[in-house]
This record gives sequence, structure tokens and C-alpha cells, in this order.
Amino acid sequence: MGTKEKLVYVPMAVDMVHPGHLNIIRVAKKYGKVMVGLFTDEAIAAYKRLPFMTYEQRKEVIENVKGVDTVVPQTTHDYEPNLRKYRPDYMVHGTDWKEGPLAHVRERSIDVMAEWHGKVIEPEYTPGISSSAAHALIKELGTTPQLRMQRLRRLLAVKKFVRVMEAHSGLSALVVENTFVADSNKQRKEFDAFWLSSLTESTMKGKPDIELVDTSSRLETVNEIFEITTKPMIYDGDTGGHIEHFVYTVRSLERLGVSAIIIEDKCGLKMNSMFGTEIKQQQATTEEFCEKIRKGKKAQVTEDFMIIARIESLIFNKGTDDAVDRASKYIEAGADGIMIHSKATTPSEILEFCSHYQRLKKRVPLVVVPTSYSQVHEKELIAAGVNVVIYANHLIRAAYPAMVNVAKSILSNGSAFNATRDYCIPMKDFLEILPHKC
Repeated sequence: MGTKEKLVYVPMAVDMVHPGHLNIIRVAKKYGKVMVGLFTDEAIAAYKRLPFMTYEQRKEVIENVKGVDTVVPQTTHDYEPNLRKYRPDYMVHGTDWKEGPLAHVRERSIDVMAEWHGKVIEPEYTPGISSSAAHALIKELGTTPQLRMQRLRRLLAVKKFVRVMEAHSGLSALVVENTFVADSNKQRKEFDAFWLSSLTESTMKGKPDIELVDTSSRLETVNEIFEITTKPMIYDGDTGGHIEHFVYTVRSLERLGVSAIIIEDKCGLKMNSMFGTEIKQQQATTEEFCEKIRKGKKAQVTEDFMIIARIESLIFNKGTDDAVDRASKYIEAGADGIMIHSKATTPSEILEFCSHYQRLKKRVPLVVVPTSYSQVHEKELIAAGVNVVIYANHLIRAAYPAMVNVAKSILSNGSAFNATRDYCIPMKDFLEILPHKC
């Protein structure tokens, strides 16, 4: 009677299979039957950017790699649950986890495996190859409208909290696409999507925020951003315009690969909500706004595109009850998300709405825009049940005073020397901002 084949556990994220992955699998196969613990989208999104391929797509790829016997979901960044569940004889992991954020995971894995005399094998990490390099290659190649459109729903499905930053041009979009920091756990933290604001687009053209910039012009900005980026976009649709026009806007955005449109429940001449009741504005009736949502949903071709209803009840001082009632009705009409807006200088009324919203039997992702109540921390919003935060105009508001300072410096000094020294990045660094390949 033959001896039972040894089980070898190999944890992997795998967005693009590269020689490093294949080497790990080859080493693992020498020790027995290879079980790949494939990180789920949720597990990956918890510590770095969402993979381009879904879990099901990545699983299909790995199942067909020579040497892999079985694939199981790795649902946490901690390997202990799966190690205890499957009790492998060996675990194989590259040496890249000896230092950095995975060092404590390594120590715990070694201790757990030792409980049943299991052994951890650590083949040398393949130099020059990483998931980050793979992502850089994908960004260089670009993406398709369908994949980009789907990405927002995928993010909402796997992340507790989605961060969205305003972009008003190709250059600002590159800032959003490429800027990241390491958090306290040394994990990557970045923005997940773009917000194409009607306010910032109007400002870029020096025009008032009254739906004056036409859709065709705004779609040109969408194209400018999409040509050089890969992240999804939420489009500020103002009031959505006439219902007959709105259905065409939905189809145009969907065709380009925009993930969602947010429309506000106002009618008549649209003015910026930060004016509140200081300027005469009119909130649409629930019935007419629900009809707009229904017509928009009927017009879309795919199930991926989202229509998010923006509620202005707090702007009109109608209170939380009116806002919650509208939210419920908009959801019934087919809204894929709810955005609650406020011009208050504290987050109290937003948090009050969130508390009432969580009691609704039927809910969709909840969106907030902390422009006037910017002191609120993301942790508070997450605790309140918020799913998406949009930083709606901060890049352009930061750019304006910087440009004014440069202009004043040149006028005051009669030369560009001080402005160059005090405010401008070196030309060499400036030229590096732009992509060098087409």
C-alpha cells in the first residue's frame, strides 16, 4: 500500500502570471501535491490595489498552470486559517516576505506549521519581477471601456470604503492615477476612482457652474482622462437635464466606459449646492425624479453602469426625514447608489442621515462628499456605513492659489527666479510627469 502524497500549500495573489510564480510552483511540486491558496479580490483589496482580473478569472488561469493540483480561496492576509484547515506538510513562499509588512505573517506561519511538524520552504525571490511591475505594464497597455466600467462595481463588492478624487484634466488625472502612500501598516493606500465634477470643469473654462458646459465638451474631457489612465470614473451629471436628454447621456457615458453618473434631485436652472437657499433653487418632486431614474436605467445597455441619486433635502433645509424618504423611493425606482449632500460646516446632519439610512430594509451604496465638513475622518464615515467618499474639488482649489502665487512673484520681482525657486518643480522632474511612450 503506497504512502499518501504530501500536501504543499502555496499562497498567491496572481493578477498576471510571471516567471516568479512558475518558479514557486515548480519548487512546490518537488515536495508533493500542490494546493494554491489564491487570494480573493477582498483579501487583495485590503492591502493594495484591486487586481485587474476577477477571482474567478485568476482561478481559471492558475488551475491550468502545469504543476497545480487544486486551488482554494485565501480570504485573509493571514495564512493561519487556511494552514489550520488543510494542515499541509509543506508551505512554499518566496523570500520576499522575510522583511517588510509580511515578516510577522511569516513568523506566525512557521510557528503554526511547526505544530504538526510541517515545514516552510523559501525559494529565492525572483528578482526584477513583481505584481507592481505587472500593474505598471497593464497601465502602460491601457484598459478597455468594459473592464473600466465594471471596476467600480467590483470595488464596491470587495472594499469596505472606496476613495474617489476629483480630476479636471489629463494632468490632474495622472496625479490621481499615480499618487499613493504607505499607511501605518506599510500597506499601499491610493485613490480608487476619478470624480469628473461639473464645478471643476466649469472652473477650468472660467464659466459659472450652471450646466453651461455642454455634454459634448465634457465627454472630450472623459476621453482625455481615459487615454492615459486605467481607473474607473464617476461622472457628475448635475440634474441630468431633461429626461429625453438624460437617456442619451447615459448611453454615451456607458459607451465610453464611465462607471457611474450622479444626478441631483433639482430642477430648473441649476446652481451650485453650496449656495443653499441663498439663491433661488428648486428641488424636483419625488415622482419626476424617480421617473428620470427609471428612464435612465431602462436606457442603459449593460448591468455594469450605475445611476446614483443625489439627495438635496439637507441643502434645502427639509430635514433628515425628507431625505430618508426620498432615498427609499429612489432605491425603489432603481437607483444603484445614494449620495447625501450637505453644506453644513460639521458632519452632524450627514451622520444623522447615515444612522437613519442604515435602518432601511433595502439599501444601496451610500456616497458622501465632505467639502464643507472636511474635518470628518474616514474612520467616522466607515463607522457610519458610508461606502464611497468623493473629494470633489480639492486638486483644482489647490492649483489656483499656487498659480496666483507664481504670477505675483514674477510681477513683484521682474523675473522668474524666485517663482522658480519657491514654487516650481525642476524642469527635469516636470518632464517626467508625462508618459514617454504611446
